[in-house]
Amino acid sequence: MEGTSNDRLLYALPNFLTLEKGAKLPPLTVKDKFKVVALGTFDPVQYPWWASIAAVGQAANSEPGYGQGWLGYAKRYGATAGDSTIENFMVGAIFPSIIHQDPRFYYSEHGGFVRRTGYAISRIFVTRTDSGHAEFNYSEIFGSATAAAISTYTYHPKSTYVRTPTNPHLFVPSDRTLTNTANVWGTQVGLDTITIVIKEFWPDIHHKLAHKSEAKTAAAASSNP
Repeated sequence: MEGTSNDRLLYALPNFLTLEKGAKLPPLTVKDKFKVVALGTFDPVQYPWWASIAAVGQAANSEPGYGQGWLGYAKRYGATAGDSTIENFMVGAIFPSIIHQDPRFYYSEHGGFVRRTGYAISRIFVTRTDSGHAEFNYSEIFGSATAAAISTYTYHPKSTYVRTPTNPHLFVPSDRTLTNTANVWGTQVGLDTITIVIKEFWPDIHHKLAHKSEAKTAAAASSNP
């Protein structure tokens, strides 16, 4: 892709900026890292995304201590939003600021679908330092683990009793366990992987949509001299 360094900042998805792989830009300041994460985390697209994840959890009755009905759904929505927010800041701002890693994603643009998908997935484990060198992605792996532990042991359900059609006093054990922490961690890393793969191909999608829009505009202009 041709263009200036500023041109390479055009693509932004929730959480992190998406840049061309060969882009050479100055490192983000601590303030910038927090700003990027805040803008992505509270982007309007996140709210229906959290709603859909909470709906899946409601249907599967995950963490049954939340219960069912609208109150149970509201609790799951809040937990989903909390998990996502804490994880985003841990992975994209706090850990990168402490250990000087670059939270931006650099898409490859080269190779076929399989190669580019493999590259995107590898970014879960490999990232850049602020100085531009490749390094193990401590921010992703340990940041998401820390976020999972914080969320699980603060607001995920304790042991409780819930009312069911067959048992008005059903005992539900606590979800504040190491197993549930690992499940939350795995879910967050999995969602981050999907997001990174989307980021890898987003510039291609963006260009195709832009070309279609330009073609429609040109066709409309030619039909209305």
